[in-house]
Amino acid sequence: MEAYKIFKSFCSLLEITEIFTDQGLKTGSLFFPGGNATYRGETVNIKKVESKVHNYSNEAEWEENVETVMKWFTEENLDFVTLYFGEPDVTGHKHGPDTQQRKDMVRQIDRMVGHIRNQVRQYGLESKLNVIITADHGMTTVQKGEGEIVLRDIPGFSLSDLQFHLVDYGPSGLLVPKEGNLEKVYQALKGAHPKLNVYKKEEVPDRLHYSNNERITPLVLYGEPGYVIHSYAKFQFNNGEHGFDNKEMEMKTIFRAVGPSFKKGLVVEPFESVNVYALMCELLGITPEPHDGDLAVTKNMLLTYNDDNSASTVQPARPTQADGKYSHNPHLNFA
Repeated sequence: MEAYKIFKSFCSLLEITEIFTDQGLKTGSLFFPGGNATYRGETVNIKKVESKVHNYSNEAEWEENVETVMKWFTEENLDFVTLYFGEPDVTGHKHGPDTQQRKDMVRQIDRMVGHIRNQVRQYGLESKLNVIITADHGMTTVQKGEGEIVLRDIPGFSLSDLQFHLVDYGPSGLLVPKEGNLEKVYQALKGAHPKLNVYKKEEVPDRLHYSNNERITPLVLYGEPGYVIHSYAKFQFNNGEHGFDNKEMEMKTIFRAVGPSFKKGLVVEPFESVNVYALMCELLGITPEPHDGDLAVTKNMLLTYNDDNSASTVQPARPTQADGKYSHNPHLNFA
């Protein structure tokens, strides 16, 4: 079981704020997932962490948080800040993505984006601050009623044949069969439900990048869009869910960026979010940690590159390295 312990991952934050801090930048995190994490002895310089029962939909608090971030840039001289909004995720899970409640929350988010742009102007940061607006997933409506995936109801399958299972958390599942039961469990589940995908670890499609880590269990499951995986009974009650195959349009998200480093009015082809990390490192002038993205995918957004991705002869000011420390970047970054 040691290899199959489940770790709550703060990689998104560690790959951004604390690694940036490690390279000499001053960073802040406001409600960003993993804000309390420490990595290689480093943590963010300034942080605000929400409570476990936090109300993410309070628009007045959102405005206060934006004000806090602006002051971090202007008074605390931070180089990079992450600001997280828990909506429209919470509302989408509770009511579903196509409901009026969700549409109203999207309008609230839209107002806040406008408020952020206004505050950037009010604080005189338009010529200094790059703003990236994105999210980590989309959402689709959960199918209820006849046809749901309940593992216990599948003929020939028994949860007693498992040493460990992690299901009932959305559309994916991880299974560790007891010794000698791998093929039995696999054959019972494979093709047993028209909306259930079942793979041995080594057979997971390459595009999902989910085969080559020791923490991945011998069997990997995921449901087709709208179908979550239940174990003993229907314990999941969300009306909206994410975590389905990322090739599906409903799982895709947005990317918007504005600031002194970005071209204006540029519309780009869709790209995978894993490439945003390299882009942010380029904006901050620091060396990325090993990652799966590629700056070539996003660098055409930047004024420092021509449309053919060749380097421009006009280079804006960037950090310089002296005696192992970086000077502060005149182009701040806000994600």
